[in-house]
Amino acid sequence: MMDIIDCDVLVVGGGPAGLTATALFAQEGFATVCIDKAEPVLDLDRSDADLRTTALLIPSIETLKRAQAWPQAGEKASDLAVMRMMDAGDGDGEPASVDFNADEIEQPVFGANIANTDLRAALLNRLGGLEHADLRAPAELTHLVFRDDAALATLSDGTRLRAKLVIGADGRNSVVRERLGIGVKRIDYPQRAMVFIVAHDRPHQNVSTEILRTGGPFTLVPYLDRQRPEGGVEHRSSVVWMESFVETDRLTAMDDAAFEAAVNERSQGVLGHLRLASRRASWPMVSMIADRWHAPRAALVAEAAHVVPPIGAQGLNMSLKDAETLLDLALEARTAGRDIGDEGLLSRYTRARWSDAAARVSATAALNQAAIGPFKPIRDLRRYGLQAIAGLKPLKQTAMRYGMGGAS
Repeated sequence: MMDIIDCDVLVVGGGPAGLTATALFAQEGFATVCIDKAEPVLDLDRSDADLRTTALLIPSIETLKRAQAWPQAGEKASDLAVMRMMDAGDGDGEPASVDFNADEIEQPVFGANIANTDLRAALLNRLGGLEHADLRAPAELTHLVFRDDAALATLSDGTRLRAKLVIGADGRNSVVRERLGIGVKRIDYPQRAMVFIVAHDRPHQNVSTEILRTGGPFTLVPYLDRQRPEGGVEHRSSVVWMESFVETDRLTAMDDAAFEAAVNERSQGVLGHLRLASRRASWPMVSMIADRWHAPRAALVAEAAHVVPPIGAQGLNMSLKDAETLLDLALEARTAGRDIGDEGLLSRYTRARWSDAAARVSATAALNQAAIGPFKPIRDLRRYGLQAIAGLKPLKQTAMRYGMGGAS
């Protein structure tokens, strides 16, 4: 039988949040093992590559700087200086629009948009330079038990681990959460989100544009420009397009030419003609929050704890805040000579993060319901809301600070 490997922290899940947690804990001297059931996929040409991008807000960038992963990641990111919201109603009439400018809250930018594959590459590179980090992928968790003094885990290759703290960063269908018997409150929306990259002739000027229309939002987010082989610059944006199951089925069945035409009709021409520059992917929309985020020797972070639709750049930003909050509590415990897996300590983590996350999950769900709304009174209310925000500077500033992670 294999010997048991002792570690301080076992992170289950090797997505951006799990890798960030691993880097944060390992660089502070905690012996940290991260496992993921799949090997990292960093080649966007592979059919199983993650096509999504993430709008990282300034607090998340600070977290990645703390993890010393931002220098590399920042080279692949595109600044976000303006968040523009447009309400196109049913596509008839002039859209209502409001711009949220970072300089209105005395910030140069809100953050930066980066491909998930580039973010993972930067984090993986950082882990490679950390003495106390041990990444094991592919490696599946086959057995996990919690005892008073440690958590014991067995991996698919027979490796046995003993950890003081287990961090569940293994997604919305979390095995760690299931083993802990923690329930969730979940809403399944009759929507999917489609993601892809487009090229366009007009520069995006670091403006992210979210166009609301019945069925869901269509969001163009600044993406890195690239040089054309024949010379000149190709401007690019990443797209998240949320629509009903029926509509996404129809759009998915289209060939590239027909799909590109539909994209241009939906985009309101804000960046001129759009050209499809990647394959397409989609996934169903869910809102979810776990009933609690801790148990003795375990804590949940990221989508194991909360899931939101891709509206308002909340998802991964909330997740990185989870990881940093947990680290700060662990450092406090170590300084005081206390156990980092103590339930009393971990209950403070739930108290520190749950209420804020629950409010953001609820707010995002409400925004999504308003965006879906097919009825004219809902569309009118949505439009009046945008106009009210545009005309009231203090309300705009409050909304921007809250979106950046501040208190309401």
